[in-house]
Amino acid sequence: MNYWLVKSEPSKYSWDQFVKEKKTFWDGVRNYAARNNLRAMAKGDHVFFYHSNEGLEIVGIAEVAKTAYQDPTTDDPNWVVVELKPLKALPKPVGLAAIKAEKALADMDLVRLSRLSVGAVKADEYKKVLQMGGL
Repeated sequence: MNYWLVKSEPSKYSWDQFVKEKKTFWDGVRNYAARNNLRAMAKGDHVFFYHSNEGLEIVGIAEVAKTAYQDPTTDDPNWVVVELKPLKALPKPVGLAAIKAEKALADMDLVRLSRLSVGAVKADEYKKVLQMGGL
């Protein structure tokens, strides 16, 4: 299993809305590195859901329910989406400041590539964030 992180502004698409809908396709990615990460996702991979701009925290864990396919919001074949379903909210959201303060997370894509909307998460980083989030 691999681990990932996706970002969403809560005013545009929040964790609560995601949970209410029970699944979504992750669209609107227009960065090649982020797109490549979407293409690399496998069914069953776990994905941190990060509230960007407002909140700046990892709030939940999703699972890849369907692997990459053509983004239905564009005719351009370069762009893909994946389907995600919520697994669980973190008991304690993990804020960006706490992530940056944790030495074990210094190389995390979220820290190093802060503008990337879909990033990879290493297994040890995933476990550390779970621990910090109360799981």
